[in-house]
Amino acid sequence: MSPKWRLVFMGTPQFAVPILEALLNSENEVVAVVTQPDKPAGRGKRLTPPPIKLLAEKKGLKVLQPQRLKDQKFLDQMHSLRPEAIVVAAYGKILPKALLELPRYGCLNVHASLLPKLRGAAPINWAIITGERETGITIMQMDEGMDTGDIILQRAVTIGPEETAGELHDRLALLGAELIVEALKGLKQGLLKPKPQPEKGVSYAPPLKKEDGFVDFTLSAEELARLIRGLDPWPSAYAYFRGKLIKFFRPQVEEDQSHKGIPGEIVTVEPHSLVVATGQGLLKIREVQVEGKRRMPTTDFIRGWRPTPGERFEGR
Repeated sequence: MSPKWRLVFMGTPQFAVPILEALLNSENEVVAVVTQPDKPAGRGKRLTPPPIKLLAEKKGLKVLQPQRLKDQKFLDQMHSLRPEAIVVAAYGKILPKALLELPRYGCLNVHASLLPKLRGAAPINWAIITGERETGITIMQMDEGMDTGDIILQRAVTIGPEETAGELHDRLALLGAELIVEALKGLKQGLLKPKPQPEKGVSYAPPLKKEDGFVDFTLSAEELARLIRGLDPWPSAYAYFRGKLIKFFRPQVEEDQSHKGIPGEIVTVEPHSLVVATGQGLLKIREVQVEGKRRMPTTDFIRGWRPTPGERFEGR
């Protein structure tokens, strides 16, 4: 049996939740959880704890929420916990050298791509947007760079032809939970040795902003379909129709390309979708959300708004 390691877990959003749960169910001991400070959320801007804090408090774990990771009081607290390793999953900040060097076996990061591809904050979204056929999870020994550390363990998954970022997110979170437990066991038993990342094939996945979803209809139907899936559920791809912001979901590239139109123009109104012209090819939109309303099948939008061929969505 492998020795029990004292672990500190650092994570913030929902992606990190199954990973922390897996560590709590493993042979190791999670002695504390570090997460981002509570932030205002929703229309009322109410101070809201991150998902990891909710789970940690439910499990009776010590929770630390430092404003600055270089704060000496926080670093002293971390020293007093005597962790053998720190496990990081979507924490949201770069770790300083003082923290990276604190645990005996270093800091292990659960990253949602096949490094060195898609280093950065939004690898799940960009894997879909850029048309990757597969992605996966990398367990990495962290260094001072952005996702540049040595690879401990990697596993690939195929991206489904209609899979959204939200769906891929949930699959990768579960895979990350499985892989971190496997990686810790392999490191303890001396079966896994960290290896430097390849120098070739480096790409980046920068943070997403709301304006990244403002649709450019001169892109091809294929590119727009990937964009819509890659930004679902957040920040969502959108354009304007009759002055209202409309978000797009469940896209499909139209096989029948006999109809032509100006980019953004509604070419055909079908029972269950709107067929829109793009810079190259036609795009079906099968689900929408009007600002201030819930997501709805395009059928309901057609019934209420009665759009007609020739009308246009206004994009960037």
